[in-house]
Amino acid sequence: MKARCFFLILIVTIISCKKPYFPSIISSHQSYLVVEGVINSGQDSTIIKLSRTVVLSGKTTSKPELKASVTVESDQSAVYPLSEMGKGEYAAAALNLDNARQYHLKIKTAGGKVYISDFAAVKNNPPIDSIGFIVQDKGIQLYVNTHDPNNNTHYYRWEYEETWLFHAKYGSAYVSNGTAIVPRTSAQNITTCFGNETSTSILLGSSAKLKSDVIYQNPITQVSAISEKLDSKYSILIKQYALTEDAYNFWANLKKNTEQLGSIFDAQPSSSTGNIHCTTDPTEPVIGYISVTNVQQKRIFIVNSQLPQDWVPTYPYSCELDSAFFCRGTPCYQNDVAEFMIPSGSTEIPVNAIFSGPVVIGYLGSDRECTDCTIRGVVKQPAFWK
Repeated sequence: MKARCFFLILIVTIISCKKPYFPSIISSHQSYLVVEGVINSGQDSTIIKLSRTVVLSGKTTSKPELKASVTVESDQSAVYPLSEMGKGEYAAAALNLDNARQYHLKIKTAGGKVYISDFAAVKNNPPIDSIGFIVQDKGIQLYVNTHDPNNNTHYYRWEYEETWLFHAKYGSAYVSNGTAIVPRTSAQNITTCFGNETSTSILLGSSAKLKSDVIYQNPITQVSAISEKLDSKYSILIKQYALTEDAYNFWANLKKNTEQLGSIFDAQPSSSTGNIHCTTDPTEPVIGYISVTNVQQKRIFIVNSQLPQDWVPTYPYSCELDSAFFCRGTPCYQNDVAEFMIPSGSTEIPVNAIFSGPVVIGYLGSDRECTDCTIRGVVKQPAFWK
């Protein structure tokens, strides 16, 4: 009994001694430059995204760096300007760089600060061999295969873009023009859409400890069996970047600091030193690492018939059909059909007509989330879709 009381008092004492901890970084007003992208040495565009860090406790989640001058420069003073595209993005068409030369990125902000990355040699990037998937109990695991026959690459990074065809829960055959409910034309389709997502995690692979430079079934992402991404047709585009060992170590450390923290068993956070420096203020940290490589990419499509037939996607909203009748007496049968007549701001959209013999006496409708796929996607089919 005494032992139980002792432990109870000990636990109460420990709990009462706990104090909230608010690290100074949460309220810090320092705004550091973040540089994302690679110098593409091949036949595709070079896209660099510039932004500033934001206060964690603030409401702003994105702060693009605007009106900067961005150039790629060679070790023989050749200059390749990038054009501002908006939202902090700067781009140039295919540079087709000389693999014998070294290159760096130079940034001059509207405020007059100058940032320069270290000169880097062009890192040759072998093609992606294949993309595949493994059917598992709870979904599919997508993976990538690649290899370098010259045994020179060893370090890789990947990004991906997902696109999928999906449907609204209920197909709307009618639309309000403000004064009447009329049949919906094909140009007014809001039933079938295309969704899109891009990768947010850091995906790395290395063959440095292998005899051959081969990457086999490196995991890329998982898609749940109940995801509507697999409802009809799904596509993934994977982009591959070749890294130097230093670049790989930077990304691995950044991954550890951003994705692998949270429990007492995880590694302690550490600084991620990139290869970009502020020449006007050498003490100012800069976040990012600029590599020079030709970007390789590959796309695959997966159709629903390739997957287990008992996989049924779960619609993300709770949906029900509601009936609304014309008023032909007092009282109306249920709700007045006028609730479907509002051209904008209506919470419900007409789905089908309700007939009494040949006569339309009302309509079935449902919430916009259940009938309008454009709130989560776009109707226009992507150019690459097949």
